[in-house]
Amino acid sequence: METSLFMLGFVIFLALAFDFINGFHDTANAIATSVSTRALKPRTAIILAALMNFVGALMFTGVAKKIGGSITDPTLLDNGIDIVAATLIAAIIWNLVTWWFGIPSSSSHALIGALAGAVYVGAGSDHIKWNGFIEIVEGLIFSPLIAFVIGYIVMTILKWIFAKRSPHTVNKGFRSMQVITAALQSFTHGTNDAQKAMGIITFALVTSGRLDTMEVPLWVKIAAATSMALGTSIGGWKIIKTMGTKIFKIEPINGFAADMSAASVIFTATMLHLPVSSTHAITSAILGVGSAKRFSAVKWGVAGRIIVTWFITIPISAVLAGVICKIFF
Repeated sequence: METSLFMLGFVIFLALAFDFINGFHDTANAIATSVSTRALKPRTAIILAALMNFVGALMFTGVAKKIGGSITDPTLLDNGIDIVAATLIAAIIWNLVTWWFGIPSSSSHALIGALAGAVYVGAGSDHIKWNGFIEIVEGLIFSPLIAFVIGYIVMTILKWIFAKRSPHTVNKGFRSMQVITAALQSFTHGTNDAQKAMGIITFALVTSGRLDTMEVPLWVKIAAATSMALGTSIGGWKIIKTMGTKIFKIEPINGFAADMSAASVIFTATMLHLPVSSTHAITSAILGVGSAKRFSAVKWGVAGRIIVTWFITIPISAVLAGVICKIFF
């Protein structure tokens, strides 16, 4: 169980690097709609997103404990630190590949899949808590479906309420309100996504014998929150372009509806201690809103490419982590 300080430090570095990449990879989730409708200037939107991500990351730990203890028991792994290293390397590689191609894939899927694959190869299938793994995967699968439905319903209601109003007047009002929803979306992203790195670092501390329980230390919270905020400040422009312009032409009222729908799903999951994909939530909400606006307005070819990436992320990350664990650890 005892691990060298060098190896533990290396794993913590990888976890914070993952969190940093998660920040710029997922910046688009919070600000793509507000940037595309010109409710916020890009630089202003990124600063707002970074600040709210930091605040959100400091406020909750339930998801961190779920990530760190529901897939396997870190106290029972003799090579747990190697498993964590393989997990993070695989998740980082997949995040960078999808970022490079401008595909809004899920950092959450990558991390969960990689952890399961690394445990399977590094410790054996008996060490995987299949019930916990399935529960997490179910949350990851159902959250985008719920976000799609909520987005569709919210947009339908807004269309009905403002049907007789001037589109120019309506969009002017919602453009201002998008500042609030962008901040809310960024806050909820921090409450859920940053906790995944916290969970992995705490997992490493437990499996290395430095902690006895999955209680997240304050320094881990601050480090993860800071890392994600710094990553967010870099921005993920390729993904912003995909999210904000390639799915359908977003107007302020659509952006408001999508952000509110996604934020409600993510924050509900946080309160239930369930890790969900903010990428999936906002993308699905945008698809739902676009479908309510006009089904034919959605570029379903682009949406299909995104959805395919959703389905392949967990298995690819699992295989990649397993291979890395087998070869290097």
